[in-house]
Amino acid sequence: MSLSLPGRVRPSMQRLIRAGLAGLAAAAAAVGGLALSVASPALAATAPAAAAAPAATAPAAASPVPASGPVATPADRPVTSGYWLLTDNGGIMSFGGVQLFGSATGLGSKVAGMATTPDGQGYWIVGADGVVAALGDAPNLGSAQNLVAPIVGITATPDGGGYWLVSSDGGVFSFGDARFWGSAGDIHLARPVVGMSASPDGRGYWLVASDGGIFSFGDAVFHGSTGAERLNQPIVGMDTTPDGGGYWLAAADGGIFTFGDAPFYGSAGGAPLDAPVVGISRVPGGAGYWLVGADGGVFTYGDAPYRGSVGGIPMLHAVKSIEEGPGYGTGIVASANEGLGPYTSGSTGYDIAWPQCGGPYPGAHQVGIVGVNNGHADSTNSCLGDEVAWAGPAHSLYMNLNSPPGSQPPYDYGYNAAVYSVAAATAAGAVAQQWWMDVETANYWSGDTAANTQVIQGAVAGLRHAGLSVGVYSTPYQWYEITGGAQLGLPVWVATGTGLANPSSWCSAGHAFNGGPVWMVQYGLNGFDGDYAC
Repeated sequence: MSLSLPGRVRPSMQRLIRAGLAGLAAAAAAVGGLALSVASPALAATAPAAAAAPAATAPAAASPVPASGPVATPADRPVTSGYWLLTDNGGIMSFGGVQLFGSATGLGSKVAGMATTPDGQGYWIVGADGVVAALGDAPNLGSAQNLVAPIVGITATPDGGGYWLVSSDGGVFSFGDARFWGSAGDIHLARPVVGMSASPDGRGYWLVASDGGIFSFGDAVFHGSTGAERLNQPIVGMDTTPDGGGYWLAAADGGIFTFGDAPFYGSAGGAPLDAPVVGISRVPGGAGYWLVGADGGVFTYGDAPYRGSVGGIPMLHAVKSIEEGPGYGTGIVASANEGLGPYTSGSTGYDIAWPQCGGPYPGAHQVGIVGVNNGHADSTNSCLGDEVAWAGPAHSLYMNLNSPPGSQPPYDYGYNAAVYSVAAATAAGAVAQQWWMDVETANYWSGDTAANTQVIQGAVAGLRHAGLSVGVYSTPYQWYEITGGAQLGLPVWVATGTGLANPSSWCSAGHAFNGGPVWMVQYGLNGFDGDYAC
């Protein structure tokens, strides 16, 4: 990865950048957007009613998860509770050492919610159109079709072998070993349904409407509702006690309503909020709960531990929900395209790789990024260990990508190239959460832009399956030449090919060549490839 400074590796880069800037207008590609779905206030309903299950069995449109398992976490670190935050475009952020299994930014619909597997090693994300993405060890069991109303929630069975989807009109869709226990689909609702929870044995479930009306089915016991009360703000979600003997309802103003054996541990009701509350999740033992705001602010009550938040940090997408997961106490991991970068804005540094072997390294830096490969996929930088030592403990890594040299399927080739690079980095003692893919015309790429895009998508899947955050390094021109302008929504590290007095001017959306936010700008600095964090 080079800027083509005098005496450097790729003298063609500056010509490519100049050509790209001249022809970029002709290469523009459209970027789609997703919006946050907001429920409206107040309903009335407490009595269950049976209804026919809507037909829905089509397979989910999710990327395949290869058979190799996620990166292991050291056994000497005790497991504690952390949480995932889901953004309205399908992006995921994890807090407290909870593992990231990828995101669902390609669902093509505004996101309705997520549910986790019993072991916390995977999750499902569902769009408002009923399409389900299965990530980690979550099985792909199907999606909803022919909807009358949008999907607003998903709940898993206790054994993780199935899930239910619920739509805003109270229709319930069951998949896998999830049995249909009834729905409110044939009831005239005063207010829309906004969520659901399953009973502990999976032989029933509750639906909750935006006025706090509760519909109970199967063995789910009705413990009360706010359906007849006048609420200051609508109900946005619910969670149940471990024994199913009660439940909490959360309102958009942070108010908490308890029923049955659900204890009250506190609320944000009456407190000034920067953004409305959008979700609630309890700790495994039921002795506390978290609330999350649309801005990513997290509120803790009872023994729910605070593991961090993104409240006050500008993001491209609103937070949709929060889910508890097993973690190791520290760390935040951000998936692609929810706008949260791993670098302090305004910090600077350098990237180095195999061309710097045997030569001097740059001086003091806040950002240090090291190339894992020897200029192309399936190779190893012989100086990787030394260069990582220069970069320091907060280093990031990047891998080179290119088309398969033979007849290998492009997606598989990209995935295996990522697996190879992660193994090479691990063997050299290089452990980084943020990885970048170097996508340049200086490497071999075929004339088939769709196949080239599959290589990149395979590499993204390989890195995310290892629990890593992924971005892409390129220029707008080269990205268009290689992929045809694919909009993958990945964070961008944009090369400028020159020295810059004001690199922050390149942090704008105009340089976000694949639809994701610009996180890093590369420019000439002190005779090396310098980097500026946006």
